[in-house]
Amino acid sequence: MDLKVILISLLLGVFCYCNPQKEGNECISANAKHCGECIQAGAKCGWCEQEDFLKQGEALSTRCDEVESLKERGCNDSQIQNPIGKKSIITNKPVTNRKKVTGVETNKPKPEEITQIQPQKLRLNLRSGQPQSFDLKFKRAEDYPIDLYYLMDLSYSMKDDLENVKNLGTSLMLEMKKITSDFHIGFGSFVEKTVMPYISTTPSKLLNPCTGDQNCTSPFSYKNVLSLTSDGNMFNSLVGKQQISGNLDSPEGGFDAIMQVAVCGKEIGWRNVTRLLVFSTDAGFHFAGDGKLGGIVLPNDGKCHLEDNVYTMSHYYDYPSIAHLVQKLSDNNIQTIFAVTEEFQPVYQELKNLIPKSAVGTLSANSSNVINLIIDAYNSLSSEVILDNSKLPEGVEIEYKSQCKNGVVNDKDDGRKCSNISIGDEVNFNITVTSKGCPNDGKSETIKIKPLGFTEEVEIILNFICDCQCQNNDVVKKSEKCSLNGTFECGACRCFEGRVGRNCECSSNDMATDDMDQTCRKDNSTDICSNNGECVCGTCECKKRPNPEERYSGQFCECDNFNCDRSGNKLCGGNGRCVCRECICDPMWSGRACDCSLDNSTCLATNKQICNGRGRCECGVCKCTDPKFQGPTCETCPTCPGVCAEHKLCVQCRAFGTGEKMKTCKEECSYFNLITVKDRNKLPQPNDYPYPVMHCKERDANDCWFYYTYAVNDTEREVHVVDKLDCPSGPDIIPIVAGVVAGIVLIGLALLLIWKLLMIIHDRREFAKFEKEKMNAKWDTGENPIYKSAVTTVVNPKYEGKC
Repeated sequence: MDLKVILISLLLGVFCYCNPQKEGNECISANAKHCGECIQAGAKCGWCEQEDFLKQGEALSTRCDEVESLKERGCNDSQIQNPIGKKSIITNKPVTNRKKVTGVETNKPKPEEITQIQPQKLRLNLRSGQPQSFDLKFKRAEDYPIDLYYLMDLSYSMKDDLENVKNLGTSLMLEMKKITSDFHIGFGSFVEKTVMPYISTTPSKLLNPCTGDQNCTSPFSYKNVLSLTSDGNMFNSLVGKQQISGNLDSPEGGFDAIMQVAVCGKEIGWRNVTRLLVFSTDAGFHFAGDGKLGGIVLPNDGKCHLEDNVYTMSHYYDYPSIAHLVQKLSDNNIQTIFAVTEEFQPVYQELKNLIPKSAVGTLSANSSNVINLIIDAYNSLSSEVILDNSKLPEGVEIEYKSQCKNGVVNDKDDGRKCSNISIGDEVNFNITVTSKGCPNDGKSETIKIKPLGFTEEVEIILNFICDCQCQNNDVVKKSEKCSLNGTFECGACRCFEGRVGRNCECSSNDMATDDMDQTCRKDNSTDICSNNGECVCGTCECKKRPNPEERYSGQFCECDNFNCDRSGNKLCGGNGRCVCRECICDPMWSGRACDCSLDNSTCLATNKQICNGRGRCECGVCKCTDPKFQGPTCETCPTCPGVCAEHKLCVQCRAFGTGEKMKTCKEECSYFNLITVKDRNKLPQPNDYPYPVMHCKERDANDCWFYYTYAVNDTEREVHVVDKLDCPSGPDIIPIVAGVVAGIVLIGLALLLIWKLLMIIHDRREFAKFEKEKMNAKWDTGENPIYKSAVTTVVNPKYEGKC
């Protein structure tokens, strides 16, 4: 690492160490000029209205501080303005415990008389930063009314599906009767915008858009065939008269139809009950922007345009966007079921993720499974409760926590919902509302919370606490306490414009004069306000520190509460408070840094004597006067006789695992730190340490010696022990045997060498004798007459010596 970087890091570390900063005090940081500003700064902030509270040099804003700090600074509890938020429930009708009755039910409640959510209306008085919570209960009522509107694509590809839907009314009625006795059903159809290029605008195609001998009805955008009714036979009759139509492109204009179904509540016949919209198609969809292909550029206005149950503005307004549809479906509490073919399942699954409280079901090729699809989708939608709230005022936050079925608890984003809810199940939500400041100048706001897909809602009136009670009571305008130039409220002057000073006694135009500056100097040789403040109207107003807990004070800002002695890196040792650069210690503490305890209980020995009678107690710590004694209470004497024998067994069991305390070593011998060394020269010597060291030599049951030292280092006991025992040595068998064997071998080798030497000498003597006799022998060198040569020579008589 670069040397510069290291130096900078060290300097920063020293700076941070020497200047510890407490977390910012939001009350003081707010620099509040009146009580209202103060209580809006935070939930812990209070305003002291006690007239004599401010010390010389302290600014008006120091009246605003944390409540506990105000009490510590001497403000009477009854003089602290600290308004508290509260909640009050206005309407709290209990949830309906209704059971489904077979046959004709007497005194059957109307849909608006059924309650599934509690409470219904409440008021919250919100203090800035102070959360207010309430519990919300939801219970799915049994036999709750249901409205179902079936919206069907009547393009030519849905021809075989229409045949199955014609008998849907009575069949679906029978199935839904198992869920609710109050069921209404309606029907609508859609094709496409009646402009090019979505349909053919030639006269013949406008009459019959289908090819060949197919008889189709004229294309249309959306048509409300049957408003919601409880008559299933009427559904079958009217749907049976419907005819297929056609268009040119593959995507359909279903979004136009969904928008009209959502916003035309009166024409459709929606009641304040569970509202289901079944959207059945085998194709994709057009959305906002696609209308430009047909020259339509005006965005959808989200209003009802039905005349004689037909959408008349499809050629004028563009398709709605997905976000626009989500808003309208949510505003009108409509839950959507997309019944689509398998081919377009992924497309509508993505659409479902964007539309809360919606479901997707796979429609068979001829819609034969539509009833089961609707029942399954309804059960899926109704088994989940999701809370939603209206737009919140600026600065207001809301949090949810749910307590669902089977003890499941959700919070944060999942706190809005509960799943797997059956009819009759009750779930609870804890809702917390918090505000920052006073939104909209403190005017009351109303927000609403409702479960998606349900018409019931909770109305919450929000009142914001922006002023203190003292700002409304005992307010004196043009008060004499304020030199008739301000309003006296909440214990302080609130000066009129152009006036300054604690009592509004000066004009802002006359602030800087030599005479006024002179009154802000302690003497002629010092700076104005000790260079720690400003001279305002002849009076020092001390400046603020970056750390709001640190303050200057005094007539000339010569005092502060942060330049006192420290102990343990704590101001006044953490046992007092700093007043004008001197520590005012808490009871039982003394010293310049309040680091000297006056409590002698820490100096009591086991015999109840102070420091065992062998020392004196200073600041809660024993100072031993007898040099032989040590320890926190002067009870330990390392050099006293008997110390070695006292610790012998524990040293033996811990160092060597032997001795009488071997089995109880952990329990009885853990009172000292054991340090092993290699030999006796490594043991501590008396001059090596500032405390006494006792040298010990002890013998075990095997007559082995072990060496150790015992010492007390402040409050810790240290034992240094040589890691090897010094045992008496017996005869060494191996060297003896080795010596005997080596001796035998060496003697044998010596004998062999002697024998070999003698043999060599003998052989040399015999050879020399032989050589001598050989020299003395005289042999005859003439030919032996008896000798006959073995070679015979024959001469060829014909040989003449020629070649």
